Amino acid sequence: MATNGTSTTITKESPSNVNVTNVTAALDIEGNVPLESVQLDGLIIKHCREFFPNTVTGQLLGLDVNGVLEVTNCFPFPGPTKYQVDMMRCLREVNVDHNTVGWYQSTYLGSFVTHKLIETQYNYQQTFNNKSVVIVHDVSRSTHGNLSLRAFRFTQAFMDAQRENKFTSESLLKNKLTFSNIFEELPITIKNSHLITALLHSLDDFENVIPQGGISTLDKETVTGPLTPNFDTLELSLDPYIEKNLEFLLEAIDEHGQEQSNFAFWQRSVTREQTKLQTALQKRKQENVHRLAAGQELLPEEEITKLFKLPPEPSRLDSLLITAQINNYCKQLNQYSGPTLGKLFMSGELQKP
Repeated sequence: MATNGTSTTITKESPSNVNVTNVTAALDIEGNVPLESVQLDGLIIKHCREFFPNTVTGQLLGLDVNGVLEVTNCFPFPGPTKYQVDMMRCLREVNVDHNTVGWYQSTYLGSFVTHKLIETQYNYQQTFNNKSVVIVHDVSRSTHGNLSLRAFRFTQAFMDAQRENKFTSESLLKNKLTFSNIFEELPITIKNSHLITALLHSLDDFENVIPQGGISTLDKETVTGPLTPNFDTLELSLDPYIEKNLEFLLEAIDEHGQEQSNFAFWQRSVTREQTKLQTALQKRKQENVHRLAAGQELLPEEEITKLFKLPPEPSRLDSLLITAQINNYCKQLNQYSGPTLGKLFMSGELQKP
């Protein structure tokens, strides 16, 4: 007996004696098995490509099966929350998986580390006990021959800091939080349904895509099969992609410099206030020395401390997010520049006599 890919073991002695332990462990009803990977199909890709270059988001539905988050369905977010509730109710009525396991978002050139993503993913993980992920699909990067699908969730260190809503230097040191451990990336497995697999095998047969008019109506030199290899990935020029990536990188570096300037200004402000405080305390101590010599009552030093208030430390969250985005841009440049240089050297060798 199988349901959604999950097997139920029945002993030979009694057909009704179901091994409940195996079922509970597989479905992870109590949420004890940590997530290790994500499995999904291509519905997300279809939605993101239809609306490219606009950014789209949507809901992921599925099951957590033995540490694997199986995404079995999804639907886009058109706007109001009521639509999501009505959509899940309709899916439940037709006996389709309606358990929320996360959400997805399209992006352009890897620019996804934003406050909106932070707030949304935090709400999902708070609600579903860290059993939810965000799938990020970069359509622009996928057009260069590499499918870009990445699954993320927040680390426990970032969840603790976000729960306190405190991103000061002390909080970052306490939680051992840096830009490199904001997200935890999970491996993704693409799984096609049996119908999709059968369709791909049928499309591989060139005769099935010939129109009813017959072969005589086709130009055999220009017509290619639907699964003909795409040689565009061998294109040596990636200048537009790398140029745009460099522009985004420079903008992120400028934003990071501005954040550093704001933090340096706060440090200077704290130093000035502390200098004023120490000067005022020193004067009060000298005044108390004279009053003590004159036999007068000493003045309290606490009053001086209350007069000076140190400016609060600005949040370091923006700096963390910008640094994480810069790191993402640098990785993309490294991933695309390396293969491009390899293809250039290969083409150079092929052209030698």
